[in-house]
Amino acid sequence: MAKPLKILLIILLILVLIVGGYAAYLFTSYYRVEDNQELTVLGVAADGTAVSADSDTPYSVTAWNIGFAAYTDQFSFFMDGGEYARAFSEEAVISNMEEISSELVSYGSDFYLIQEVDVDATRSYHVNQKDILWKALIDDSGLTKRFTFAQNYDSGYLFYPFTEPHGKSLAGLMTFSDYEITSGLRRSLPIQTDFAKFFDLDRCYAINRIPVDNGKELVLINFHLSAYTTDPTIANQQLEMIYEDIRAEYEKGNYVICGGDFNKDLLGDSSRYFGVSGEDFSWAQSFPFDSLPEGFNLVAPFDEDIPVPSCRNADAPWDPETNFQITIDGFIVSDNVEVVASRVVDTQFRYSDHNPVQMEFVLK
Repeated sequence: MAKPLKILLIILLILVLIVGGYAAYLFTSYYRVEDNQELTVLGVAADGTAVSADSDTPYSVTAWNIGFAAYTDQFSFFMDGGEYARAFSEEAVISNMEEISSELVSYGSDFYLIQEVDVDATRSYHVNQKDILWKALIDDSGLTKRFTFAQNYDSGYLFYPFTEPHGKSLAGLMTFSDYEITSGLRRSLPIQTDFAKFFDLDRCYAINRIPVDNGKELVLINFHLSAYTTDPTIANQQLEMIYEDIRAEYEKGNYVICGGDFNKDLLGDSSRYFGVSGEDFSWAQSFPFDSLPEGFNLVAPFDEDIPVPSCRNADAPWDPETNFQITIDGFIVSDNVEVVASRVVDTQFRYSDHNPVQMEFVLK
């Protein structure tokens, strides 16, 4: 019995060393991107082009979490209770990115706020989605646009699920503008500091400054708030940090538009409108409406006659009868921005687990 026992002990020791070594790798390789990081403004020259404060001049903005181009309508994600940790294939990612790019170009928006753009990630087979987007929106469309890229995270290799590890991810937020962006700034959001940080990863928002012809600025903020936290206070801390920045801008007389993925129910109870209960999903909490600073309004795109959700829970392929549906994408605007219209674009979740949301507005 001594020999089998010895072999068993050696195997256990090897497993302990592997697990311990991997844990040490995760903790030593983990880092957060520096806060208050200046962003490089790129794109086709749009120098000197300012937004008009004439209330007869409308503008449009599209916000879209593209789900690292993995979430076709047949995709389900392991962290949502689904099957997959990666896109179906490299070819599928490229094909989906081409469809996403064509969809965005067809909108003809003045501004775009895009989330979950992979630059170099195992989950999307290392396809550089940032390059595909800017080439499509600038080179292929022939438009004059400026853009910034704010890195959300550069994670260590997540060796889970064991059969198809999620791997390493470098991803971020892209902001496009038809008008000059004089500067961009990346702000690091509060996140959990325990083991949950390896699943929810780093979070940030990007502040982009666009000149207005009355001497003020349009402050365009692109964000993607946390989803997989075990500490419910983190989401509120993230909102409070954004609120602090937008209050300061409003006091300067600037115009403020924040847009992106709140990961909060912007309708209060989306299941009431879309028919499938969200009780089993802890992330689907109501937005704290009372927390909005004075002088700001929440824009949750919704049409009571033709209700379209902005997001589906990706625990299974898209099925409107069984998928939990919710509106978690929208905007916060200062009251010197007049919202003319807002909508959710019904893509039937062909390209992402999110539908694009759009807003038309004028500056007062």
